[in-house]
Amino acid sequence: MLTYCRQNKGKIQFLVVYQISRFARNSYDHAAMSVFLKTIGISLRSATEQTGDSSTGKLTENMLAAFAQFDNDVKAERTKTGMKAALGHGRWTFQAPLGYLRNQAPKGQGNIIPDPERAPLIKKAFELYATALYARPQVLRMIHDLGLRTRKGNKISLQTFEDILKNSLYTGIMKTKLTDQPEEGHYEPIIEKALFYKVQDVLAGKKHTITPYQRNHPDFPLRQFVQCGTCSRPLTASWSKGRTKKYPYYRCPNSRCKAINVSKGALEKEFISHLEQLIPVPEYLNLLKAIVLDKWHDQEAAATAQSKSMQRCVDELRGRKDKLEEAFIYEKRISKATYDEQRDKLAEEIAIAEGEAHQAKLEALDVEGAFNFARYLASNPARIWMEMNLDQKQRFQKVLFPAGLPFLEGRFGTAATCIFFKVLQEATAPESRLASPRGFEPLLPG
Repeated sequence: MLTYCRQNKGKIQFLVVYQISRFARNSYDHAAMSVFLKTIGISLRSATEQTGDSSTGKLTENMLAAFAQFDNDVKAERTKTGMKAALGHGRWTFQAPLGYLRNQAPKGQGNIIPDPERAPLIKKAFELYATALYARPQVLRMIHDLGLRTRKGNKISLQTFEDILKNSLYTGIMKTKLTDQPEEGHYEPIIEKALFYKVQDVLAGKKHTITPYQRNHPDFPLRQFVQCGTCSRPLTASWSKGRTKKYPYYRCPNSRCKAINVSKGALEKEFISHLEQLIPVPEYLNLLKAIVLDKWHDQEAAATAQSKSMQRCVDELRGRKDKLEEAFIYEKRISKATYDEQRDKLAEEIAIAEGEAHQAKLEALDVEGAFNFARYLASNPARIWMEMNLDQKQRFQKVLFPAGLPFLEGRFGTAATCIFFKVLQEATAPESRLASPRGFEPLLPG
């Protein structure tokens, strides 16, 4: 459109859009393109709004451009809110995974339904892999032989097949980045939860006879992770009935041992206190900082280089424009028609190059957040753990203590941590365990 306007300069007086919001995606692009149009003698007009070349019209146009950007931002937030609401009502609003189809329903009521052709093959894949008798490539070949293909008729890659086996959507459980907790879907599941968790255990190299409820109960995040300090058996947990109400307890499942029988509150409080004693190994923290900053500088350098390159392009174009004006005004070496054509073309290229230079700068603004988050994560394991949901807590525990954590006589024993952390030496005085959780301040100078 801009090229057409430039090539037909003098024939076009106005560029008419339905609304200012339909012309540019943000205020900066709107201003840059408006200036370019002015240089070739074209005024921007809206068919539905009061704009013009007067001071009031220009103010109105700029305000409308700003409101258009604001409206786009609000729409994005509303879309996200609407998708969250749909998930909360059990509706899957994203693309249907392989094995499902979108059903035809009124707007706002759509959901997914099993694909009669592919759903049985997806279920068969889960059943075969749950036996632990076949490797993933073997199961994939068998399913291919049975006729499973993508919607475009292509064979499924091994990575895509692994993603299918890890997708809880097939059980009726919806997990997305929009929600903190999984949501129960109101659609027909293809496989049962028990079968899904057997597959997950096989994928993780565990015994696939453990049911999900035995391992993953929201009330007991430390179950099967903390070990009895006497017999080394992983602790179980349940609610015990008292005189007036039920009480949560962790206990050793070994009937010959029974060394551990501790309340949920006491064990988890001690675990949080134990996490507060974790500090990053200074060498690894420095290494992490160096790695993150290297990555930061690499991205920053790339963005800066791109921005400088585009700025050099802008400067070169402006230099060419100056030479063009000199050749026409002072040296009289080119005609008026040639001058107008070349000037308008350079003005268009300058406007586009300035927009690209501005965009390159924007892409380099949020890189510092990566290191700030990494430092906070390393410095506050106790606080981070308390803020996580069940799945995140269990993953985080496994990262900190890959082999689990022994517990005996009200205290956690020595356990191997990941190489990033070391445990502070046990203090003899009880008061030394009363330190408050570390905040955002850095662990090390510099």
